[in-house]
Amino acid sequence: CFTLLSCCLGLTLLHLFFRFATSKGYWKDPYIQYFARSVGERKAPEINRGYYARVQGVNHLLDAFIRKAECDCQVINLGAGLDTTFWRLKDKNLMPRKYFEVDFPTVVARKIHNIKTKPPLSKPVIETHSTDSLLLDAHSLDSDRYCILGADLRDISNLDEKLKKFQLNPELPTLLVSECVLVYMTPAHSSNLVRWAAETFHTAMFINYEQVNMSDRFGQVMIENLQRRQCTLAGVEVCQSLDSQKERFLKACWEHADALDMMTVYSMLPQDDVARIEQLEFLDERELLQQLLQHYSICWATKDKLNLGT
Repeated sequence: CFTLLSCCLGLTLLHLFFRFATSKGYWKDPYIQYFARSVGERKAPEINRGYYARVQGVNHLLDAFIRKAECDCQVINLGAGLDTTFWRLKDKNLMPRKYFEVDFPTVVARKIHNIKTKPPLSKPVIETHSTDSLLLDAHSLDSDRYCILGADLRDISNLDEKLKKFQLNPELPTLLVSECVLVYMTPAHSSNLVRWAAETFHTAMFINYEQVNMSDRFGQVMIENLQRRQCTLAGVEVCQSLDSQKERFLKACWEHADALDMMTVYSMLPQDDVARIEQLEFLDERELLQQLLQHYSICWATKDKLNLGT
């Protein structure tokens, strides 16, 4: 379980790093300040550009899915950490019918505490809730449009039971998102999770952001650096190539799968905004940025019974 605990702590730390990037102006997130109080230590410019590409790439796919479904869909963020997407979607009038987040109970408890004690976070939750039955305890929050629950993603039957208890609807188009989560699970566990999603929803997209090309020298150095911090990537064998990333989904009953490394994603982002963020900090070695982004990817898999064109 230590690798998943590392993942859980890592995702919490990640939002400190995101706070620094937003403080520099890479993208706007008015809500992250309520989860990460300090701006944190300065990160290298190539790291911030990597975070920018990640946020823009994942958000592009997520928003496009919701628009195609005309908001008549649900989103499940697996290993959500202190993510602020619910508030971003509400501000953009892109709220799905319900937005679910799943993470370890310890992370969920911290997030719920922040929501309860910070009116800018709690007000949007209350505004999107129309009945008297808002459930709020230490390890779960359930409103009409937003649900946070504590669960272990390796325990599929418990995960399924909890989501259905909180009105998950298998008939609705469903978007699942995981960011640097599956890599901390064994390939068997991540395959079980991916297969459960394919078997549960007939119209769905699964977006997975994590490492790729990990068998080359740069990838090996990344693994060694993580191991020094007692952080093991239990699922790294699936991160050998874009093909191995796609294969995980295709073997688990998804109809289509595509994958791009983040350098390709970075080159496809709106170039006026890329030019803007490249003015924020001086980058000494573009080659290092290229190496870093070539070792992360976005993979997305789809099933499309309702012909949304996902």
